[in-house]
Amino acid sequence: MDGFFRLGMVNQHKDLLKLCDQCIGGGYYHFDYTSNRIILNRSSCDFGKPKWHLLDVLKVPSVYRGLRLVYMYDDNFHDDFNVSEELRIVPM
Repeated sequence: MDGFFRLGMVNQHKDLLKLCDQCIGGGYYHFDYTSNRIILNRSSCDFGKPKWHLLDVLKVPSVYRGLRLVYMYDDNFHDDFNVSEELRIVPM
């Protein structure tokens, strides 16, 4: 399945959805310019943690080209998920 990567300053993740979209989870983000990454973490109150296993391809806006995506779990059960290495990233 293909997914679209969206960032925004919203109260709920549903506010980022377009008509007929589905959300596989969300959370918070911050830019780590020192290591050239977008750090993703935590979970969305309306959709939960991202379900990365449902995606094969992640379409990312070209403005983020060159930044690696990493999801950091906030528990002791999961290693960080290197989105840029685990999924095929396609600029849009």
